[in-house]
Amino acid sequence: MNAGRVRGGRRLGLTSLTVAASGLLALLIGVAFAILLWAIADANSSISARRASRSALVEAGGMEQLLVDMETGERGFVITKQDDFLEPWQTAREKLPAMTRRFVDSTTSPEQRRAAERIARGVESFLDDYSVPLVRMVRQGDPAASGLAETAEGKRRVDVLRDQFERYMADERRQLAERTDAAGTNSHQAVLAAALGVAASTALVAVFTVLQHRAVVRPVRGTASAARELAEGDLGVRIPPSRVAEIGALGASFNSMAASLQDSRRRIMESTEAVHRRTARDLHDGAQQRLVSLMIGLRLAREMLPGTEAAAADLLDQSIDNAQTAVNELRELASGIYPLVLTVKGLVPAVRDLAARCPVPIVVDSRDERRISSTVESNAYFVVAEAVTNAAKHADASRIDVLVEFDDVLRIRVADDGIGGVGKAVAGSGMTGLAERVAAFDGKLVIDSPPGGGTTILISIPIPA
Repeated sequence: MNAGRVRGGRRLGLTSLTVAASGLLALLIGVAFAILLWAIADANSSISARRASRSALVEAGGMEQLLVDMETGERGFVITKQDDFLEPWQTAREKLPAMTRRFVDSTTSPEQRRAAERIARGVESFLDDYSVPLVRMVRQGDPAASGLAETAEGKRRVDVLRDQFERYMADERRQLAERTDAAGTNSHQAVLAAALGVAASTALVAVFTVLQHRAVVRPVRGTASAARELAEGDLGVRIPPSRVAEIGALGASFNSMAASLQDSRRRIMESTEAVHRRTARDLHDGAQQRLVSLMIGLRLAREMLPGTEAAAADLLDQSIDNAQTAVNELRELASGIYPLVLTVKGLVPAVRDLAARCPVPIVVDSRDERRISSTVESNAYFVVAEAVTNAAKHADASRIDVLVEFDDVLRIRVADDGIGGVGKAVAGSGMTGLAERVAAFDGKLVIDSPPGGGTTILISIPIPA
């Protein structure tokens, strides 16, 4: 059973999965319960059958004992001619009808019933056709009653009946043994089947638990982790799609929200970059040019003054110095807002220009250098500038290495040999701003800063085709 199985082109929903698993579990439990009930019923039937067999054996033994009592009483009377010996015979004769009914009714199968009826007719024939006439002949004093022929006939009849009793009881014992064996086998099979049903139910519960963990718990935990990363500013985080309908809908909504936030932040940053670029251009082409023109005019005026105007000359020199200072400050301000070299020459020259102005020696290397999107260039530049500034101010570094690689992904590595020990918890809002800036363009920023081992910042930003 797979949570991701698609039926009829539609995702299998969590509700459908739960209903299916619950139904299968109920079916297995029901089958196991039915097997147990059948085993109990079969055991009860077997007990009843064994009890009936034992009762049949008891009745058969009682019937045979009546035959023996009749034959013994009759023989004693024939030999002694005394009526005292007829008491067992008379008692057995009186009990015979009731005993015969019980004997026949206690049979446990049609075959045994036919055998019991045949035995009962034989006993009745022995009584009616032989024993009663013989007793009557003895009472009448008939000498033939004590003859060898009559005695042999009685023995023959009793032996035949006792053989029939033996066969009847042997068959009943055999059937009892078969019922006992069958009951044991059935009980064993029922217990085995029930155990298999319970094992299958347990396995199903375990599988469903694992399935729920994989289909629900794990994706929900992943969503919670992604939500934390999103809250920390990583708008590039996404939830992998799930083939469980409800979890898939949750992931799609989350990804849509994150993409919307990322697009909004990218548009804001692009708009900000455009404002910075325009402001820098306006400063360079406007106020800075006017100041340069003013400084040139002041210098021309200074040259036109006669040497006797020392006070005016000093004032003009001071004004020229102030104008030059203003030009330098505007140039630095414009470069901080958006360096002109970045617009004209691109990312790597702008980074080299940044390295030339840094108090810490910086080695800049590049691979497959080329121009890319101006928005990506400007954001990558300011990320590098922030990383270099942090290294120069806080890392106590003596060297900084910057590697810029151009491929399908722009990869930048800024490494210093400083004190290290920088992590997300202590990186400050500057690093958080860098991560947010990179994430706005589906990029990643990774900090590796073991204590005493320097700090390495790895930046990767996809380059639009």
